[in-house]
Amino acid sequence: MDKMRIEKRMGDSEEGEIWTQQKRTLIDGVAERLLNGDLDSKIQAAIDIRNILRNSSVKTRSKFTAAADVIQPLVSLLLSPNQHAAEVSLLALLTLAARNERNKVRIVTSGAVPPLVELLEFQNGRLRELAIAAILTLSAAAPNKLTIAASGAAPLLVQILSSGSVQGKVDAVTALHYLSSCTEATTPVIDARAVSPLIKLLKDCKKYSKFAEKTTALLEILSKSEEGQTAISNSDGGILTLVETIEDGSLVSTEHAVGALLSLCQSCRNKYRELILKEGAIPGLLRLTVEGTPEAQERARMLLDLLRDSPPEKRLASSVLERIAYDIAARVDGSDKAAETAKRLLQDMVHRSMELSLGRIQRRAASCTPSQIPPT
Repeated sequence: MDKMRIEKRMGDSEEGEIWTQQKRTLIDGVAERLLNGDLDSKIQAAIDIRNILRNSSVKTRSKFTAAADVIQPLVSLLLSPNQHAAEVSLLALLTLAARNERNKVRIVTSGAVPPLVELLEFQNGRLRELAIAAILTLSAAAPNKLTIAASGAAPLLVQILSSGSVQGKVDAVTALHYLSSCTEATTPVIDARAVSPLIKLLKDCKKYSKFAEKTTALLEILSKSEEGQTAISNSDGGILTLVETIEDGSLVSTEHAVGALLSLCQSCRNKYRELILKEGAIPGLLRLTVEGTPEAQERARMLLDLLRDSPPEKRLASSVLERIAYDIAARVDGSDKAAETAKRLLQDMVHRSMELSLGRIQRRAASCTPSQIPPT
């Protein structure tokens, strides 16, 4: 039995050696054609790279790249005026970059970003879509963010938010989301021109989706500038869309949405308070003080304080309200259960407040004549 196992292992080892030799021969052949072949040979070599690595592991991709330095010649092929050559080189580079941080960095250091930016302006929809996907993939690697942010790609990605395909818009938002976290950039990655298309995308998507989380994160960043604040308030349904996200969004998107509205109100309470109240923000904010993330709860409390009509010195701060609820709960159920009881008390207050707000809206609507009802 031991002899059989040893013979089997020897056989497996021999097969492994043969396969390794075959792979090495194949890799050498592909690399040679990519480096020294004519255009048709280079195109076929790029196609072969994608076919060889399409379903391979990260380890195999790393070994392939180490065995044959194909990234630089693929980037050179990306510059070809031949559209088919540019497309197959892009597909091969995307395959090499998939789930491989080192290859992503090598692709950027090999000079891939400038031709990719040029392709973002291309009229060929297929090439442009692949270029967006490549920018997205490469932006996921932290060392690449500054290079891509400084390349001029962001304004072109913003244009795609309005004119691209559905997939192109999704990829553009994700790429901008990655790039916006680049702390080394000396200027903002996006400006107020991105607000209108982002609001429209947020309005049309599911508010609890990952896409909504990235979109609201970008809008919160834009809400920090005066130009962004003006663009949000001037966009069709801008403030309303953020209010709806607070009501229906995920924990992440509600935190970003309330952050954006808070930035507006903090910058100029007199200008933005009525605009936010007009869109019915109070019920969602009250619920957020109980059900949001700790950061969202704090932001909601701060915004509610700013939205109250009473002077600052007469406003009952949310923290005071919580303390009152805790004291009552401690007297009723003891200090051990006070926190849980206080949370239930606050939830009841939120639900009661929402019911009262809805009742007032219904009574106001019932008392209006058709001519008095504002247009929708």
